Amino acid sequence: MLPLESQPETGGHGEAEDRGDARAGRRQPIPLARPVLSGNEGTYVRECVDTGWVTTGRFIGLLEDRIRELTSAPAAVACATGTAALHVALLLADVQPGDEVVVPSVTFIAPINAVRYVGAEPVFLGCNDFMGLDPAVLSDFLAEECRPSEEGPRDRATGRIVKAVIPVHVFGNPCDMASIADTCARHGVPVIEDACESVGSRWTSGRLDGRHTGTVGEFGAFSFNGNKIVTAAGGGMLITRDPAQAERARYLIDQAKDDGVRYVHGAVGYNYRLSNVQAAIGAAQLEELPRFIEMRRRNHALYAEALDGVEGLRLLGVPGGTAPNYWFYSLLVEPGQFGIDREALMVALERDGIQTRPLWPPNHLQSPYRDCRAYRVERASWFWERVLSLPCSCDLTEGDVREIAGAIIAAGETAS
Repeated sequence: MLPLESQPETGGHGEAEDRGDARAGRRQPIPLARPVLSGNEGTYVRECVDTGWVTTGRFIGLLEDRIRELTSAPAAVACATGTAALHVALLLADVQPGDEVVVPSVTFIAPINAVRYVGAEPVFLGCNDFMGLDPAVLSDFLAEECRPSEEGPRDRATGRIVKAVIPVHVFGNPCDMASIADTCARHGVPVIEDACESVGSRWTSGRLDGRHTGTVGEFGAFSFNGNKIVTAAGGGMLITRDPAQAERARYLIDQAKDDGVRYVHGAVGYNYRLSNVQAAIGAAQLEELPRFIEMRRRNHALYAEALDGVEGLRLLGVPGGTAPNYWFYSLLVEPGQFGIDREALMVALERDGIQTRPLWPPNHLQSPYRDCRAYRVERASWFWERVLSLPCSCDLTEGDVREIAGAIIAAGETAS
């Protein structure tokens, strides 16, 4: 299996027919996800190099401005990673050692680790039909498993205070944030949205109509990692409704400097700044975001058409009332119905030079967190056994998608 980090970080990989048949020796494999750097990235980075402004400079502010324009968030603070944004958000929410933070079991491990960075304990909850935090499970947990206290909901089983909830917009699909926000408001619990995978995703109906992910909670976090729909060669963004909290975040991510000339520091700070070079790439990428989303939406529809009616296979759709960014495509492989299981299909596609990935293991089963509290997480394991992420780069052609779909179908037929 080709590691994601080994994939080239340059533009398109050419038309499908130029590569030749996979079994005959494709000239270039199809990676899972790689950035498309075909806009102003080189021009903006060259400006950084030519002017010498590589660490600080105008592109940091430009990237923050473009995120504010995209999301209509009052304040945005660029930082080193999406994980850093989550860590700082937890600090700003005053989550303390020994507190509890509700997290989904189905997510990349980053938000769970951030909870531990502040000394708090994660409580894992189950997911809905689109792998997002299930609002009904959250409501039941806070109402039935916790009791009210002056400090906030107190977990009856552990005695700890629930200080925050971190929903994750998994693979770019917006959660049911209206329900989640209502539940958290009733119980007085802040919401920190992990929107790291959902730059460009919005709601299109209900009271959140037109709102961008990351803007419903007290804080939101985005990621610009190399495999995201837009990249800054890493990097992240913290957004918040409160400009004062944004200023506090700037202070913390720049080593908590009270006097930058005399190196006076008034708190424990962090080296979480984003460089001007990275921001230059990110600002250029955001110019391409509408095109990237349209390409991914088109390719999702092509996958769905090509795999429609194949027994044992189902491409996960999108939640109603949303316009996601279609970051990743989730194929559900039903054990015993398709010719081979998910693991065997992944191996077969690897032999064809097509990179795929299984869903992350449920976090309540990960080694550092096996002793943590988990509540109604059964569906996490259900998805874990079935989901395979398909290639989703923005430069996939229609020929690429049909080739991948054909390889999937052939793998099942060969094993039957």
